[in-house]
Amino acid sequence: MSTDQNTREWNGIVIPTAGTYELDQAHKRVGFVARHMMVSKVRGEFAEATATITVAEDPLQSSVTAVLQTASIATGQADRDAHLRSGDFLDVEKFTTVEFRSTGITSVNGNEFVLAGELTVKDVTRSIELTVEFEGAGRSPFGQDIFGFTATTEIDREEFGLTWNVALETGGVLVGKKIKIEIEGEAIRQA
Repeated sequence: MSTDQNTREWNGIVIPTAGTYELDQAHKRVGFVARHMMVSKVRGEFAEATATITVAEDPLQSSVTAVLQTASIATGQADRDAHLRSGDFLDVEKFTTVEFRSTGITSVNGNEFVLAGELTVKDVTRSIELTVEFEGAGRSPFGQDIFGFTATTEIDREEFGLTWNVALETGGVLVGKKIKIEIEGEAIRQA
């Protein structure tokens, strides 16, 4: 049963009809959380990020590609941001982007699914899985077909060659190895 010409019902939820969607630059956050000094969390984001989402006729065949501009990393502290852009971390002069390409949907539970893919940071590509929550689909007041989503995963930054750290006198390290990735956004139909 279709709710209107731009959405359809699938597995008990309303999803968009097949098409190509782009991440809405005005409604997105591509963020991360890292442990600092073993006692607190630092949050940041990549301000410049694009994504193309292809919703397939069979929703399980849908795909995503995303590109983050490394120089757009921001944590709200200029010195830390400069260090993250340096060769100790992202080396933005040499590696201008972080990229993700989905390889498939591995499980579905209601409006949540697991999106497998390949994440490339610097010159290292690793398989990751994003837990995605589909937030809904509809039409904006401006006549645009949209849908919303959130996605999370956790990576070990050292697996991507981001190994810089400092040992603390009290034990532990300055920057935690595990990085939580948090993505929230809306996508707008392009075709």
